[in-house]
Amino acid sequence: MSFENRYAFFQGEIVPIEQAKVSIMTAAFNYGTGIFEGIRAYWNDEHEQLYLFRLQEHLERFFRNCRILLLDVPYTEQQLGDVAVELLRKEAFKTDVYVRPLAYKATCAVGVRLHDLETEVSMFSVPFGKYIDKPGGISVMVSSWRRLEDNTIPARGKITGAYVNAALAKTEAHLNGLDDALLLCQDGRVSEGSAANLFIVRHGNLITPPVTDDILEGITRATLMGLAVEMGVPVEERPIDRTELYVADEAFLCGTAMEVTPIVSVEHRTISDGKPGPITSRLATRYEALARGREGVRPEWHTPVYEG
Repeated sequence: MSFENRYAFFQGEIVPIEQAKVSIMTAAFNYGTGIFEGIRAYWNDEHEQLYLFRLQEHLERFFRNCRILLLDVPYTEQQLGDVAVELLRKEAFKTDVYVRPLAYKATCAVGVRLHDLETEVSMFSVPFGKYIDKPGGISVMVSSWRRLEDNTIPARGKITGAYVNAALAKTEAHLNGLDDALLLCQDGRVSEGSAANLFIVRHGNLITPPVTDDILEGITRATLMGLAVEMGVPVEERPIDRTELYVADEAFLCGTAMEVTPIVSVEHRTISDGKPGPITSRLATRYEALARGREGVRPEWHTPVYEG
């Protein structure tokens, strides 16, 4: 990846990205004690504008999660929102972008703890297309790795070190010739994908695991649930059994990076006719239009980057 004309927010200012470096002694580097967010910005050709999608909701979640690790963020939500806009404006992107804020224990010290450590906040962005570019749908497996439970490392926290759990599951799927993995809770119920929320459709109902089943409290998940209600599709939040995956009429993963990605096969069992289902397709189309600001609704969800 080229770093020419690239920048990052680091130690309180926007600097060339090659200057945004931390010591190998940094506590977060050694112990995974950081919180991150993922925010999409979508380029709208018609408006000639780059829109950050649901910036406020992402920053609210970021600050909530920082409380889990006792991260004392020295900025307000408004200030970090302004940083995101300024950073993207400086990089002058006219394409879809992924923005990554990070709060982390920045003290250079050896010793496992959360207390008596300094907090730093950084932010960078990268051009970003489809997370998995398979419009015809993906094939997944149920991972042999279990999702970390809330009393171990909370999945809702977007804790940097916790994503080793996701990496193990994702790579297991890749090495088995599949696109992604689904993880089970410690009690054997279905939790979510390696780094995305899960929905299935059964008998016309859209079903997703509850937030108490060790999932990320997804902003895309919440958006899609609202869209489904607007479309007249009944929505259920309830535990999902493993074998329900095999008999589902439709299934898909969703997230800021993942957007809406249909699942057409689970452990070599074809879902329905092996094509994205009608509810999945309608939701994906509506979500795409909404996220890019094409529908002219929910203007408060779209933060424009460029003036004028």
